[in-house]
Amino acid sequence: MPAILGEQAAAWVIAALFWFFVALTAGGALIAVLTTRVIRSVCGLAICCMGLAGLYYYLHSPFLALMEVLIYIGAVCVTIVFAIMLAEPDEPPPAPRTKGTWLWAVVMLIPAFGVFLLMSHLSLAGPWPQPPVVRGDESLRAVGISLLTQYCLAFELISLVLLAAILGALVVAREGRTRDH
Repeated sequence: MPAILGEQAAAWVIAALFWFFVALTAGGALIAVLTTRVIRSVCGLAICCMGLAGLYYYLHSPFLALMEVLIYIGAVCVTIVFAIMLAEPDEPPPAPRTKGTWLWAVVMLIPAFGVFLLMSHLSLAGPWPQPPVVRGDESLRAVGISLLTQYCLAFELISLVLLAAILGALVVAREGRTRDH
């Protein structure tokens, strides 16, 4: 990219992409947390996961970015949407908002922002080691081998979590149908 745009323009584009993915992640998380409708929260979760996938890709980890999209957006969010679609159509009224919610949010935001500033300072304080260079498809092959040998139990547990999510969606859908009839 530097040969096409020049060094300064390339650095600006890379920084802009990073901040775009950060804003996408934070915006999606805020949508997921602050909306009162479940379907909007799921859309916020999907937006947040897309931002995280972009950050993984930005950090030169395309495999993690792909897994983020496949597992969280392709499986979890779609399963939640199916559960919403198959459940009863009447949505309960939103919970009433209490007056002290914003006060507690600000009180909790202050230490969180302090931890963020501390971690930002620590991350910029020293030199980071360079990652080892892996050529060709060796990194993907190594991940596949480690998933099926060293991390086989974790791989199977992930499949059980997805199975539980699908079964939960079916149970929610069945309860919604039996109430109507």
